[in-house]
Amino acid sequence: QVQLVESGGGLVQAGGSLRLSCAASGRTFSSSAMGWFRQAPGKERDFVAAISWSGLSTSYADSVKGRFTISRDNAKKTVYLQMTSLKPEDTAVYYCAARTTGWGTAIEQYTNWGQGTQVSVSS
Repeated sequence: QVQLVESGGGLVQAGGSLRLSCAASGRTFSSSAMGWFRQAPGKERDFVAAISWSGLSTSYADSVKGRFTISRDNAKKTVYLQMTSLKPEDTAVYYCAARTTGWGTAIEQYTNWGQGTQVSVSS
């Protein structure tokens, strides 16, 4: 099992940047694919980015391609989401998640979730 704690959210102006961190505990982090998802008020939770256990493969939602970068440091048991050129529509609660088999974008395949961190982008 992997326990996850997100941090780094906050309020930023449009065009600004934030880096989210997700600290993991548990023995399986280095073998787990990781993902970031987000949920805006009144909307479903959506995929943002994913990274394989090795870090060699990544995937992004079309809405964030070229602006967001997912990375991981297995020695520190941490996954990051660097967000640049932020837009008001990026405002949401951002969740870190882990899956222990395979990797990809399907939310139902992620079995462990953090509590979320709020990102608010003002225009």
